[in-house]
Amino acid sequence: MADDVRRSARGNRWGLVIVGLVLTVGGAGALAAGLGLFGGALASSTLGDAVSPLAGLAWVPYVIAVVAVIVAVLALRWLLVQGRTPSIDRFRVATDPGEGRTEVMGASLSQALEDGVGRCPGVSRARARLIGSLRQPRVRLDVVLTDDADPRAVWEYCATEVVPRARETLEVDELRTVIRMSVLPAGRRERALA
Repeated sequence: MADDVRRSARGNRWGLVIVGLVLTVGGAGALAAGLGLFGGALASSTLGDAVSPLAGLAWVPYVIAVVAVIVAVLALRWLLVQGRTPSIDRFRVATDPGEGRTEVMGASLSQALEDGVGRCPGVSRARARLIGSLRQPRVRLDVVLTDDADPRAVWEYCATEVVPRARETLEVDELRTVIRMSVLPAGRRERALA
């Protein structure tokens, strides 16, 4: 995951540098033209005068529309990538040359984690996601507690029972885990039980 985050941050920096350079060059060019550095005729003309020869061409609005759609799609993709956390669909556990390989489905492991956490007293529901990379898997556990639950006991149960079992299943020495706990408000709890 750290590699993905670094790659995404590097892409963001390069994208911002390119956009900044384009805007800086465009602004500096417009300022220079307005001050008359490219000649008095260009300084006294308006933007409408510069594009009026293109206004009569039938294909210009279509080109503008296509460019606008491409820019919008690229901007939307960039926004979607910012919020995405890479999840692991399959995890290769063992690869012996003569015996084949064993793979664990990410959804199966997530379900096993959710079931394990759900057996702890005081847990209303749990959601687990296996994220990161195959070399450095991580787990995100979102746990909703009842209002009479002991958060410390739930945390200890997750840290000593559930996560070690997942680490054994994946055959990794370290499985970084983030456990987020929340308590379901009384009004929402009553609606959920009804």
